[in-house]
Amino acid sequence: MEIDKAIRESDDIRLKTKYNNAIYVIQRALALYSVEEVAFSFNGGKDSTVLLHLLRAGYHLHKSGKNLSTEDSELTFPIRTIYFETQSTFHEINSFTYETASIYKLWMDISRLDFKSGLETLLKANPIRAIFLGVRIGDPTAVGQEQFSPSSPGWPPFMRVNPILDWSYRDIWAFLLTCKVQYCSLYDQGYTSIGSIHDTVPNALLCDSEEKYKPAYMLSDGRLERAGRVKKLTSQPLSAVSNGLNHDYSHSKSMFTASVIAVGDEILSGTIEDQIGFILCRKLHSISWSVSHIAVTRNDIDSIADEVERRKSTNDMVFIYGGVGPLPSDVTVAGVSKAFGVRMAPDEEFEEYLRHLIGERCTGDRNESIFPFQMAQLPEGITELVHHEKLSVPLIKCKNVIILTAASVAELENEWDCFIDLMKSNGVLLTTEPLISKKLATTLPDVEIAQPLSEICRQFPDLYIGTYRKSRGGSIIITFEGNDKTRIGAAAEALCKKFHPEALSETE
Repeated sequence: MEIDKAIRESDDIRLKTKYNNAIYVIQRALALYSVEEVAFSFNGGKDSTVLLHLLRAGYHLHKSGKNLSTEDSELTFPIRTIYFETQSTFHEINSFTYETASIYKLWMDISRLDFKSGLETLLKANPIRAIFLGVRIGDPTAVGQEQFSPSSPGWPPFMRVNPILDWSYRDIWAFLLTCKVQYCSLYDQGYTSIGSIHDTVPNALLCDSEEKYKPAYMLSDGRLERAGRVKKLTSQPLSAVSNGLNHDYSHSKSMFTASVIAVGDEILSGTIEDQIGFILCRKLHSISWSVSHIAVTRNDIDSIADEVERRKSTNDMVFIYGGVGPLPSDVTVAGVSKAFGVRMAPDEEFEEYLRHLIGERCTGDRNESIFPFQMAQLPEGITELVHHEKLSVPLIKCKNVIILTAASVAELENEWDCFIDLMKSNGVLLTTEPLISKKLATTLPDVEIAQPLSEICRQFPDLYIGTYRKSRGGSIIITFEGNDKTRIGAAAEALCKKFHPEALSETE
């Protein structure tokens, strides 16, 4: 079999691993179901083209029980192939599909209905039990799917078989180029992800200085695969930069609230002093956010999940840091995943970032269970990577939970500046005026100022008025905070009038 031979002769160890795993899934499916009970959904795109040739190899290997000669490639491909043709399909996709069907003698069922309706009609005429799909992690339909996943409620009952679920953009093109198989000509015209004629354009990142487009396989970052998809306009802001905030609430005068969670056994044991939480609280306060809670938790998935679960529903945002990386104790991301009740799944976009960050160190043979690429496992279906040109790795956003990778104050400063830039670009900070503060110091006994201070608090409910001591025997510091300088001045003056002239003095 020419496909199997090409892969075996390749020196791309990663591709060989992906190929072997996909072939195993295919052979497992063919052991569970007869050929008459399975079908293959083909749409002419690069992913389903890869799957077609994997199925050809997998079927012949399954049938023979051993590697076949190239002569066997002429054998009929008996797996039923379903193609959904619509008026919005690219002409090039249609042409490639019919040409491919002719070359490989595919048994084609063609439907011109939508996917669900067409599938219902086709299955009534010829029932099947399993369908091979070219779904990959990161596709909109991939959320919650495994390599074997029953169809969703409301759909005809069948088993979804996803042999390339964990393949990346790089893996797809490595296979197509290594095996030298034909693919749709649109990919040589700068298209990197093909939908309908209404929502797909060439990827601008492949346009050269002469305004000509390079082939799709020359896209260096797989995370930008869908950059040629035209996004539908909505009245809501993009969630990647709205950072999980409720849009209507962001335009109110109410103060946003946040929780801060530090993860680290070393903090709890007193081995190190946590400076990041202190700085983070100060920075949140500087943009008029109220920190409702700060906690330190162990490097333990359940402990992290419990803390995140409690805070994410009562705060506009939760910031969590520590325990992010490839080490055994780095379980913060897994804890966040558990808090939301979703599984961890490979994220191709994040893997591409890690690949570029690590560079040459990620080439060659590697055991992915211990290699740092396990960091590319992120909470499925709720994760967005928030990009900024000054970040080597994007911020990880899971709904309203921001996972910071900072391990020092300097790193936090950089991440925070980028975070603020992103918020400003979306207009979120335009509605959040900086706090104005004024501090008074007094050596009066607390029992003497308690009642007058309570009266001022009732008189100025729009201000935050708080007190603290630097030591039990030291001065009491009274803080007035708000957005109106006049109101703050009036509150401070009103309090001063309740005591003799030198009882309170302004301080920094």
